[in-house]
Amino acid sequence: MSARRYIALEGAEGSGKSTHAARLAIAIDAVLTRETGGTEVGTRLREILHDVDVVDLDDRAEALITAADRAQHVARIVRPALDAGRTVVSDRSVFSTLAYQGYGRGLDLAELRTINEWAIGGLWPDRVILLDAPVEVLSARLHHRQLDRFERADDDFHRRVADGFRAMAAADTVRWVVVDASGEPDDVARCVRKAV
Repeated sequence: MSARRYIALEGAEGSGKSTHAARLAIAIDAVLTRETGGTEVGTRLREILHDVDVVDLDDRAEALITAADRAQHVARIVRPALDAGRTVVSDRSVFSTLAYQGYGRGLDLAELRTINEWAIGGLWPDRVILLDAPVEVLSARLHHRQLDRFERADDDFHRRVADGFRAMAAADTVRWVVVDASGEPDDVARCVRKAV
């Protein structure tokens, strides 16, 4: 790639974000990172967010923890890499907060955008790849995992999150590309690479 870019892979649980972010980063010689947990501080915040023993976390507190992780991530990983002329590939981004805490938890989307705009200092991804697959495919992929706090949420929550991702992609077809994630990994990887 000739110009540095900030690329995020988004999607529901089990859609293949981690796998395809890693494959894409290797293919285009990019910095690979993730949200939440892409920094040392972020790893500690992620432990709270994903811990199944955390049962009383307020939705607003959850949103603020993700914003704190994101501020640290952009300041310590994303912006320095871009400033050095590197492309960044991230497994999740600010759009996950809009999907999970906005569409999923029902928090106000405008408020979440404002908080996160400040947290990221205006640095939104240039390209977002939405890995989308039918719910039965995603459920089958999660079947043998030890599920975290988000993955254990009910089906209605996961449906709202998936619908939220699809709504954001439909509203911004310049930034977003939807890739069918239900196929063979090599086929999905080729589609992801073509999208960037």
